[in-house]
Amino acid sequence: MSCLVWLRLDLRLGDNPALFEAIKAGDPVIPVYIHDPESEGKWRHGSASHWWLQQSLEKLSKSLESVGSKLILRRGDSQRELNKLIQETRAEKVFWNRRYEPEVVARDKKIKDALKVAGIDAQSFNGSLLTEPWTIQTGGKTPFKVFTPYWNKCVATGDPDAPISAPKKILAPSAWPKSCALKEFALIPSIKWYDGFTREWRPGESGAQEELDLFLNKNVIQYLSGRDIPSIRATSRLSPHLHFGEISPRQIWHAVQKKSAKTKTVGWIKQSEGFVRQLYWREFAYHLLYHFPQTTDHPLRKEFEKFEWKKDIKSLKAWQQGKTGYPIVDAGMRELWHTGWMHNRVRMIVASFLIKDLVIDWKEGARWFWDTLVDADLANNTLGWQWVAGCGADAAPYFRIFNPFTQGEKFDGEGAYVRRWIPEIANVPNKWIHRPWEAPAEVLKTAGIELGKNYPRPLVDHAHARKLALVLYARLKA
Repeated sequence: MSCLVWLRLDLRLGDNPALFEAIKAGDPVIPVYIHDPESEGKWRHGSASHWWLQQSLEKLSKSLESVGSKLILRRGDSQRELNKLIQETRAEKVFWNRRYEPEVVARDKKIKDALKVAGIDAQSFNGSLLTEPWTIQTGGKTPFKVFTPYWNKCVATGDPDAPISAPKKILAPSAWPKSCALKEFALIPSIKWYDGFTREWRPGESGAQEELDLFLNKNVIQYLSGRDIPSIRATSRLSPHLHFGEISPRQIWHAVQKKSAKTKTVGWIKQSEGFVRQLYWREFAYHLLYHFPQTTDHPLRKEFEKFEWKKDIKSLKAWQQGKTGYPIVDAGMRELWHTGWMHNRVRMIVASFLIKDLVIDWKEGARWFWDTLVDADLANNTLGWQWVAGCGADAAPYFRIFNPFTQGEKFDGEGAYVRRWIPEIANVPNKWIHRPWEAPAEVLKTAGIELGKNYPRPLVDHAHARKLALVLYARLKA
């Protein structure tokens, strides 16, 4: 007898409930990862996520070997491969940690029901959230749509359980089933556009712990004051590690509390509390995705279904390539392309520009982020884009339209971020770095800039675009 532990977005040994319960059952444990993108529908992992997944599986395999186990890799239909493994190993148990994406939920339910009918002990656990989406409700027993009361309710429920320690030894079966090679998943594209990722990131459980330690020991002290400044490292950068389950939110929450109790300084505690609040924004995103699964492709506020979006392929491409003529927008899009990540403040700026300056459907932006972000997460991606568009839960008011050059001047006053990602305008003085089209001709000449040639002119006039967006949004209320 043995127990299969079906790993998915929980690629770690520490605080892994499914793995813990399998070990506790006392039978040999067989960890397995099944590459089955077809069953995840249109929101299967994008290109940047594939790069991360490749690295993370390699690290997990080594971690399992260090405790006497092995990662079995399979590809194809999940239910079929699980059935094969059950036959090959005579497993009587299959454990996994839950996921919450709509198509995956449906798939997993089908698999669990079939396994139970076949007499298999099939169990799922919460391995990725502080609170299950169905456990937090309003007084009227309905889902929350506004964050602050959701946050208050979560806090009132008490502290999350302590994380589970990583196993020091995993009981192996007498014989291992066949495993395919990781290269058969074909996760890495032939064109090496991802080279910048390797300099920026260390996927895997140990890499996640390093990022957490760096944040808690150094960067958290400037979190509240610096999290909106893209040129400094004041955020945790844990989002891709969280998405792939290389670290759990319980591990992060308790690490923050432990450090807070040890530090005991008011400033540090205040900064860390602001960070913990953001952990619950992630929880809120999953709460919404679970209760409103249609929002991955449709606005939560149904009146937005009739919004008059433009079909503008040329402008969309310019936005994707970081060639809009607005430096803070272009810097963000180039950071995304080169590193697979973008600073959160800049994400809001570039999203507002696509939606409200170019009047291009938020779903186009969501799809681009999905393919290019290493932390592409369906719940957070959906919440973020609908928030900016004003069509989702707790959304920004429709009249909140970020001004790209004043946002740049406010959060990148010295132009350090822009100069890093747009070297062609690096010599433009601070006064003009966020609006080079207004700079005197002699300034541009000295900086080596010829607008329209080595740096584009603004794709649209922001003031005019803002007025048009307000007219279109107002029509929704008519």
